[in-house]
Amino acid sequence: MANEFARAVVAAALAGSAMFVTQAASAQASNQDTDLVTDPEGPTPAAGPVTQTTDPNAIIVTARRREESLQDTPVAITAINAAMLENKNSLNIGDLQGEAPNLLITQQNSGAAAANLSIRGLTYADIEKSQEPTVGVVIDGVFIGTNTGQLLDFFDIEQIEVLRGPQGTLFGRNTIGGVINIRRTRPTFETGIKAEASYAKFGTYSARAVANFGIGDVIGVKPFYFYNESDGFYRDGITGERRGGSKNHNFGVAIAVQPSDDFDLLMTVEKQKQDFDVVNPGISRTGEVICNFAPPDQCNRNTTDDLYTVFGSPAGGTYRAPAMTFEANWDTGPVRLTSVTGWRSSSEKQTQDFDGTSVDLFYVDRQQSYKQFSQEIRAAGDLFDGFDYVVGGFYFNSDFALTQWTRLFAFNDQIDPRDFDQNPRSVIGATESYAVFGDFNWEVTDNVRVSFGGRWTEDTKSLSNGFRQTGLIGQGEATFDKFTPKVGVDWRPNADMMFYASWSQGYRSGGFNPRAQTAETAALSFEPEVVDSYEIGSKLDLLNGMLQFNVAGFISKYDGLQQNTTIPGGPQGNQTITNNVGSATIKGIEADASFRPVTGLRFNATLGLLDAKFDDFIAGNVVNGVILPFDYSANDPIYSPDVTASIGAEYSQPVSFGELVGTVGYRFIGKYDQQISLGPLTGDFVNGPVIVNGNDPRVRTDQQNLLDASLTANFDIGDAEAYVSAFGRNLLDDKGTTAAFTVAGLFSFASAREPRTYGLTVGVRY
Repeated sequence: MANEFARAVVAAALAGSAMFVTQAASAQASNQDTDLVTDPEGPTPAAGPVTQTTDPNAIIVTARRREESLQDTPVAITAINAAMLENKNSLNIGDLQGEAPNLLITQQNSGAAAANLSIRGLTYADIEKSQEPTVGVVIDGVFIGTNTGQLLDFFDIEQIEVLRGPQGTLFGRNTIGGVINIRRTRPTFETGIKAEASYAKFGTYSARAVANFGIGDVIGVKPFYFYNESDGFYRDGITGERRGGSKNHNFGVAIAVQPSDDFDLLMTVEKQKQDFDVVNPGISRTGEVICNFAPPDQCNRNTTDDLYTVFGSPAGGTYRAPAMTFEANWDTGPVRLTSVTGWRSSSEKQTQDFDGTSVDLFYVDRQQSYKQFSQEIRAAGDLFDGFDYVVGGFYFNSDFALTQWTRLFAFNDQIDPRDFDQNPRSVIGATESYAVFGDFNWEVTDNVRVSFGGRWTEDTKSLSNGFRQTGLIGQGEATFDKFTPKVGVDWRPNADMMFYASWSQGYRSGGFNPRAQTAETAALSFEPEVVDSYEIGSKLDLLNGMLQFNVAGFISKYDGLQQNTTIPGGPQGNQTITNNVGSATIKGIEADASFRPVTGLRFNATLGLLDAKFDDFIAGNVVNGVILPFDYSANDPIYSPDVTASIGAEYSQPVSFGELVGTVGYRFIGKYDQQISLGPLTGDFVNGPVIVNGNDPRVRTDQQNLLDASLTANFDIGDAEAYVSAFGRNLLDDKGTTAAFTVAGLFSFASAREPRTYGLTVGVRY
C-alpha cells in the first residue's frame, strides 16, 4: 500500500502545484471566532453567492432555501462545525454521529460507502435500491437516492446542516426523517491550494488536495483529489493478518462561471472509486443452522471484543461512481431563479461470506448497476412587503439492475460463485417521480410570522424479479401520490428570542420486494408510510450574544410502517418481504448550545432524548411451516437510543510562530437495537398471535462513550500557513457493533465500530 500512497501524495501535490489555498483557508489562522470554514463570499447560498453577514458569530444556513441566520430559522437544525471535524481527522460523514441531537450514522458493510442513517428514530437500514433512504443526504442541492455512496469525504466541506423532522416541502423527495444538507466550497476565482497528508493507526494513509485558480474574473476552477487507504482494524483469526482494508479515490473539478453579479453557473464533475475487503464477524449461536457445521470456537461469540477477530473466507468489493452536478442562478430583480441538475451512476461488484466462519457455508457475489437523474427548478422572491416565497418543481428517475450468485453449502471456497450457481438471481427496478412544491413566509406583524407550504409528489415504481435461467418469478408496477403540507408560526418578542410551533407531514412511497421468491409476493406492492410531526421550540441569544441555546420538543405519529418480515415460499423455503405492519409514536426533546465566553474559546453541547414505541406491529411469520400472526409491539424500534449527547470545546491561542488550536469532544450514545428480530416468545403457537418480547439481544449495541481530541499548530510562513495536527478518535477504546443481523434461524453476523485510533496530519494553506 505504501507505493500507492506515495503515488497518491504525488498526485495530490500535482493537483495544486501551480495554485495556492483559498483566502478562506488562510483566514482560519486569524483571531476571529467562526463556526464555519468559509470562503471569502461566505456560505454557498440557496441561489448564488450570499451576502456576508456583519455579525461575526452569526451562522448563515439555507435550510429553507433562503439565506437566514441559524437563530432566525424556525426549524430544528444543527449547523455542524466542519473545522472541528477536520481537526480530529474525520474521514466521512459517519463522524457526525452524536454531533447533533437524535442523529445516528453507522456504516453498512454490505454496500460500498453505504450508511445507515437515523434521525428521530426514523431509519432505513438496508442497501437495496428498490427503496429510498428515510433520511435524505443532499450534496450541493442533489438528493442521493440510495444508501450506497453516502459516506462522503470531509476535506472540501464548507458547511453541514442537519435538519430534523420531515422536510418534504423543500428538499428532494422522501425526506421523512430529516435531511443532512452538505455544501462543498465553491471555486474562489483566486489562486490557492489546500493540501495535506495523514498517517494513522491500522496502516491508514491519506492525501488530499483542493486547488483554486481563475481565468480572468469570469471563470473559477477548483480541481480536487482525495485518497485514503487502510489495512483495516479486524484481525484474521486463522492467518493473523489484518482484514477490512480499503483504498478510496475521489477526484474531480468544479468550474464556476460568473459573467455578471446577477448570473452564475457552477458545474462539478467527479468520480468516486473504492476497493475494499469485506468482512463479517460471525455472531451465530447454538441452535442456528450454521453452528451445526462451524468449529465450536466460531459460534457463541460476544458482540464486543470478539467482533475484531474474523474467520470468513476472503471477500472483496469494487465501487465506481461518476457524478455530475450543474447549478445555474439568475437574479432578475423581482425573482431569483435556480436550476439544479444532478446525474449519478454507480457500478458495484461485491463478494461476501455471510456465515462469517471458516467453513464454506453461505457466500454470495452481488453485481449491480445504478443510475439516477434529477432536475429541480426554483423561483424565490417577495410577493409583497413581508411576504416571501420559494416555489418550484422536481423530477427524479432512477434504475438499477442486480445479479446475485449464491454458493450455498459448497464446503469449498475455491469455487467461484458464478460457476457454482448456474441460475443466479436477477432483479431490475425503476423509479420515476414528479413533484411541485411551495413554501411561504408571511410577516403578520413585526414580531409574528406564519409559514406554510406543501409538496405534491407522484412516484411510479416497477420491479422485475426472477432468475437468469428459470426466468421470471413475478413483476409489478404501481403509482403512489401524496400531498404533504406544513404549517408553522414563530414569535419574536425581541431580537434575541424566537419561539415557534409547526406541524409537518412526511411521505415515503411504496414499492415492490426485490427478495420475493413467489409470483404473488413479487407482484404485490407495499403502500407508502406517512409521518405527522408536531413540534415546538425556541432559539435564544443570551449574554450579549456569547451564548446561543436552542431547544425543541416533538411528537411524531408514524403510520403505514414499512418493515421486513419472513414468510414461507420459494426454493429456499422462506422469503423476506416488506409489509405495512402497523404504526408508532415517537416523542422527543432536543437541545443544542454554543458558548463563547472569551475570544478564542468555544464550547458546544447537544442533547437528544427519545421515546420511540410501536403502537401496533403485527406481521406474519413461520411456525412449523404455517404462517401465524406475530405481535412485535413490545419490541424497540431500531436505531432509536433513548439518549444522545455531546459536549466539545475548541481553544485557539496565538503564539510567536502562528497559532495553537486544541479540540476535545465527548459523545454519548445510548444503547439501541439494529434489527427487528425475534427475542423471547410467548402466546399461542398453534393459532396465534405469538407475542415477541423484544428483539434478539445480539442486535443491540451497548451504550457508547466516544472521546476525541486534537492539537493543531498553525505556522505563518509569509502569506501562507502550514499546519501539523495530532489527533485521536475513540480514545476510550469503546468497542461494539455498528450493525448486526440475524437471518431466520440460519446464521447471524455483524460489523464493528472503529476502535481507538490516533495519527498525525501535515498540511499547507495559502
